[in-house]
Amino acid sequence: MEKGEEQSMKIVLAYSGGLDTSVILKWLQETYQAEVVAFSADLGQEEDWPAVEHKALQTGASRFVVKDLKEEFVRDYVFPAFRANAVYEGHYLLGTSLARPIIAKHQVEVAEAEGATAVSHGATGKGNDQVRFELTYLALNPGLKIIAPWREWDLNSRSSLIAYAQRHGIPVPVTPERPYSSDANLLHISYEGGILEDPWREPPEDMFQMTVSPEKAPDQPEYVEIRFEKGDPVAVNDRTMAPAELLAFLNRLGGRHGIGRVDLVENRYVGMKSRGVYETPGGTLIRVAHQAVESLTLDREVLHLRDALIPRYAEMIYYGYWFSPERRLLQALMDEAQAGVWGTARLKLYKGQAVVVGRRSDKSLYRPEFATFEEDEVYRQKDAEGFIRLNGLRLKIRRLIEKS
Repeated sequence: MEKGEEQSMKIVLAYSGGLDTSVILKWLQETYQAEVVAFSADLGQEEDWPAVEHKALQTGASRFVVKDLKEEFVRDYVFPAFRANAVYEGHYLLGTSLARPIIAKHQVEVAEAEGATAVSHGATGKGNDQVRFELTYLALNPGLKIIAPWREWDLNSRSSLIAYAQRHGIPVPVTPERPYSSDANLLHISYEGGILEDPWREPPEDMFQMTVSPEKAPDQPEYVEIRFEKGDPVAVNDRTMAPAELLAFLNRLGGRHGIGRVDLVENRYVGMKSRGVYETPGGTLIRVAHQAVESLTLDREVLHLRDALIPRYAEMIYYGYWFSPERRLLQALMDEAQAGVWGTARLKLYKGQAVVVGRRSDKSLYRPEFATFEEDEVYRQKDAEGFIRLNGLRLKIRRLIEKS
C-alpha cells in the first residue's frame, strides 16, 4: 500500500513540543493522510504541559496524552541500573539511555489503547535513540508499523524545518537558538551537537542547568548520609523518601556543590564517536555512596564477578536492549548480589567532589578484630606462609623451567 493510500492510519507520535516533533506531527498527517495522537512522557523535565498540549492540538494532533512517569522511571529503570553500578565507558551514567525504553513502552501502550497501527519518533538516523525506541517497539508490540521521519524525508537542515513550519503555520520559537541540543529528565541533562562537536572546545559555563560551577560552589563542605536497603537508596539524612523525591533532593544537593559534570567522547552504537556533556548530580551521589556500602557488605568474589559484568550490562542499556532477555537475566544476577547491601554511606561534598568519609552496616563483612594491625587472637599470621607458598608454586616451577 502506498503512503497516500493509508487513509485510516492512526499514528502515535512521541512528542516533545519542540520544532522537530511539531514538524513531524504535520508531516505525518500530510505524508500518510493519518490521524496523529501526540504522546509525551513526564520524566521530570519540568515542561509547561498545558502549553505543550495546546501546541500539539494547534498543530493538528487529534489528541494529546501526557503521562507522569517520574516515579516509575526512577523506581523501575534508574534504581535497577544503579543497583548494578551501571556506567558506560567508565563515565556515562546512562540518563538518556534509561529514559528511552520507558517512553517507548508507554507509547506502545497508548497506541494499543487508541487502536493505532503505527508509532513514530523524532530521533535522527545518526544517533542511538532511534535504536532504543525501535528495539522497544519490536520487543513489546512487533505488529506496530514504525515510522522514522528523519530516515524518510528531505528536510535535512534546521532552516528547512523552519521553512516547513512557517508554511504550515507551526509556531517557531523566536528566542535565539542554543548552539547545541539538550535533553533532560530527573536523572540528568545531556548536551551535544553544535559548538560541542569540537572536542577541544570547553563547554560554556552558561550551558549548565543542574549544577553550579565548582569554582562558585560553597566554600564550606556539606555532609550527607544516604541509606540503602537491598542496594536501593531509601533515605537521606535519616529522612525516608520515595524514589523520585529522593533523586530530586540529591539533584539539588549535588547541584549546588557542582557535582556530577562529565565531558566525554563516547562510542555510539551506530559506529561513530560523539562528544557529549552531562550533568548527573544526584545520580553521582547515589553511585559513590552505593559503592561505599558495597565495600562493607559484598563478598569479594561476588563483587569482582559483578564488576566484570558491568561493562556488558551497561552496554546493553546504552544500545537499547532494556527489554531483551539477556538484560533481564543479568538484572536478576545483579539484584541477587544486592540482597545484603544494607547500610549508610556518609559523603563530604565540596567544590565538585563527593568523597566518602564514612560507611556503616549491620550486615558488614568488615571485622576490625581480623583487620587490625594490633595484636589479635583470631588470625594466625604464620598461616600466611603456607598460603603464599601454595599460590606461588606455579611461579616457582615456571622459573625453574626457564633456568634449566
